[in-house]
Amino acid sequence: MSSTDHDIEKSQDGGSVEVYPISDENNRFDVASIDLVQRRLKQRHVQMIAIAGTLGTGLFLGSGQALSGAGPLGALIAYALVGTVAYSSLCSIGEMTSHAPISGTFPHFAARWVDPALGFAVGWNYFYTNVITVPVEVSGAQILITYWDSNPNHAGIYIAVICIGVSAINIFGVRYFGEAEFLFSLIKLSMITGLILLGVIIDAEPGNGPGGGRLGFHYWNDPGVFNGAGLEPSHIGLDRFLGILSVLVQAAFSFQGMEIVAIAASETENPRRNIAKAVRRVFYRICIFYILGIFITGLLVPYNDPNLLQTAGTAADSPYVIAMTRAVLPGIINAGIMTSAFSASNSFLFCSSRILYGLALRGQAPRIFAYCTRKGLPIVAILFSAAFSFLSLMSISNGAETVFTWFVNLSTVGGFFSWGTINLTYLFFYRGMKAQGIDRKELHYWSGLQPYLSIWGFTWCSILILINGFEVFWNFTAAKFLTAYINIPLFFILYAFWKITKKTKVWDPSKMDFYTGIPPPEETESPEVPPHNFAEKVAAVLF
Repeated sequence: MSSTDHDIEKSQDGGSVEVYPISDENNRFDVASIDLVQRRLKQRHVQMIAIAGTLGTGLFLGSGQALSGAGPLGALIAYALVGTVAYSSLCSIGEMTSHAPISGTFPHFAARWVDPALGFAVGWNYFYTNVITVPVEVSGAQILITYWDSNPNHAGIYIAVICIGVSAINIFGVRYFGEAEFLFSLIKLSMITGLILLGVIIDAEPGNGPGGGRLGFHYWNDPGVFNGAGLEPSHIGLDRFLGILSVLVQAAFSFQGMEIVAIAASETENPRRNIAKAVRRVFYRICIFYILGIFITGLLVPYNDPNLLQTAGTAADSPYVIAMTRAVLPGIINAGIMTSAFSASNSFLFCSSRILYGLALRGQAPRIFAYCTRKGLPIVAILFSAAFSFLSLMSISNGAETVFTWFVNLSTVGGFFSWGTINLTYLFFYRGMKAQGIDRKELHYWSGLQPYLSIWGFTWCSILILINGFEVFWNFTAAKFLTAYINIPLFFILYAFWKITKKTKVWDPSKMDFYTGIPPPEETESPEVPPHNFAEKVAAVLF
């Protein structure tokens, strides 16, 4: 389409707002005619995916590194801090998606309301972040399998089976993906809820602590609430502070992927209403499943327990399994955590394929990735993304734990860029809405804490990007430095490439396009049917 085709007038409160000619061949904001995905995810799918879709090794397995690295209170502080950043990012993307539930999600929002070059950079950055997280979760699942079978000759077989299973679920279609994630999420929620309750019982029941008493806060006293990073042993306070910083990356990996519910908006029934529900509930998810979960773990396992997963070790136990080994049924708990790793890899593969599809729709990736089957499945994008899952086979030669930590660092720094861009884009979105006289309160979801939430999130993302690899400066190696900071030049190279080749500009708030290619609510939302009986009322609360 030529740029002259897009000078339109939109009625707004009795007046008119000029929508400037920005949907040209370089931006492709209106792609409805070639966007062929179908809305097949139901409300229960979306709600369960939002609550537990990406609960995986970051929480269940990686929390062992967090606990051993900073102590129980240090890990709790790190998870709480990163939780606020994750929450700010989800509130921001939730509000933008409530306005525009379309394919491409926040990379497209960045291109549409900030700068097309930023959309290109964050889109490829997010694709890379998610596609590399798939082998992270596969590697984590394989580590957990060694609880039963530690024969290194079998590792490749297990990895191949997991990769094929994850790929197959995505290839079957979004409806099968939704059903699989619904089932996996039920398992994960049941397990983490059971672990928290059982942890409280173990902690409070007499006979589990020293001298036959209650365990209580014994491990907070011995060995203590904080563990130092071991970088400044002569300065205890500083070393403990560095210990907290050292686990921020691991904590962020635990939260990574929470935005999947917005990425699935273009394939969700009643997306505005369902995404609004999911975002409103995420605060409780963070508090219960992450913050309370890491708190209970810190009560049950001391940070100096030799069985906690270490970067250079070969232990296959997570802190939850360690705690349950001293109580009951550790094998069942380990199986549940392995299921979580499989589910998380499934979700991250979905995310990466949809981001790649959105980039291709708007000319920022090869057009072949925009190909869809007759049932609305972006099959080429899925197959290309699925191929990266087999990078997990690297763990056979390099050691599963080493590769796990390497992938975590690479993917999590990319996640900080994604969260930072989401919050930055929201600030532009907020300013543009205000400049054009659009009332945000008319959206299905809006936050009264904005724009302060986005300012908080963007500020911390910027800080975390800079400090995530601080440990390398005490013991410098080229490999550690690159894994910690390679994403910084890569992101800005992507931005500069599109900026220079396409000669893009930052959008003026009064010229932002809030209409082209965005379906109105009456097109996406059907009337809400109230629950009629007790079962339906329970389902409405849960889902």
